Amino acid sequence: MTSIPAPRELVKALDRYIVGQARAKRAVAVALRNRWRRLQLPPEKAREILPSNLLMIGPTGVGKTEIARRVAQIVHAPFVKVEATKFTEVGYVGRDVESMIRDLADQAYHLVREEEMARLKARLDQEVEEALLQQLTSHFPGRSREEIRADLRAGALEDVRVQVEVPRSVMEGMPMGVVIPGMEGMQEQLMESLESLLGRPRTRKQVPVRQARELLRSEIFDRLHDPEKLKEEARQRAENMGIVFLDEVDKLVSVGPRSGPDVSREGVQRDLLPIVEGTTVRTRLGMIRTDHILFLAAGAFQSARPQDLIPELQGRFPLRVELHPLSREDLRRILEEPESSLVRQYQALCQAEGVTLTFTPDALDRIAYYADLANREMENIGARRLHSIMGWLMEDLLFDLPRPGVVEILVDVPYVEERLTGFFQGEGETRYIL
Repeated sequence: MTSIPAPRELVKALDRYIVGQARAKRAVAVALRNRWRRLQLPPEKAREILPSNLLMIGPTGVGKTEIARRVAQIVHAPFVKVEATKFTEVGYVGRDVESMIRDLADQAYHLVREEEMARLKARLDQEVEEALLQQLTSHFPGRSREEIRADLRAGALEDVRVQVEVPRSVMEGMPMGVVIPGMEGMQEQLMESLESLLGRPRTRKQVPVRQARELLRSEIFDRLHDPEKLKEEARQRAENMGIVFLDEVDKLVSVGPRSGPDVSREGVQRDLLPIVEGTTVRTRLGMIRTDHILFLAAGAFQSARPQDLIPELQGRFPLRVELHPLSREDLRRILEEPESSLVRQYQALCQAEGVTLTFTPDALDRIAYYADLANREMENIGARRLHSIMGWLMEDLLFDLPRPGVVEILVDVPYVEERLTGFFQGEGETRYIL
């Protein structure tokens, strides 16, 4: 089972991507580390320790989703994000709540498979190369195998088309009809049943070498590994390391008189309850127990309170943490501190055109000022406002690239003031603000 860093190390890792919200980071880090601690105990004790499910409360755009997503990446845990409103969209039925666990199982399988393929990369690359050479020798009859190998390794044969055999779904070409709400898993189960009875049909395709390389790598890996062993490892990963992020849970609270579609909201809460407290769900990996899956719920709770959730569901999220709205200084730091900051993203986009993009510190201060102003005067959408502001600010600049002779661009205060004047005169609002 994958090791999980100590809480302090997890928070340090999160600080590379997310500004502020120290309380929420600490709570999530402790919840993650507790999962590893549980697995170090004897089985009879481990079974009794429940996950530290957490409810994150805060306005949109303050980092709730990003904290959950990033921490799952750091610890290599299967992760799915689910909008709670998806379960209330289709009349009184909505989406099957068990679908989130099936999605988690799929994520776990792909994660385990990719990790194992990375571990065997050298062997897979060698066998893929030999399989490609076997076909390419017939394309170049006058050349030796080693000459072709040298060209293949140098990337000179990427566009040459070769024939590969790939598996074909038994459902391919069949009309699927309408998927009935609450029965989303039936199509996949039917496909697996047919494949087990009829075998996996195969077909030959002519593809370029660059595409054939990936198809062959997957095919060779499947020959080397027992799929049932991978499924079992993925099932264990989903049960013991899986993270489900339930967003917009505040939308499941009925506000005012209960009538019309709102009557389904409390029903969705009751449907979610057995999943969160522990049940068994049928997935492509087999039966998965949800007892030790970590559930992170989030919501703004502006027109409702956490206490308005049904008591049973409240009890399954015993830990609550409030995320504060972003200040002007927070927005300023978000612009350039995280590894995936917007400043770094736009610099990378300009670098693709051979142009070095530089922002002056004062210009970043002004961008943060205008983002904070927009959040206060319009709808407060947190850090997402920076995407609106930067998109408006950089549009003309990116439109004009590439330009002959331009290798450096400086964004300073006069440029920011000139561009963002139009943003606040209405044009930017109509194009970028929802």
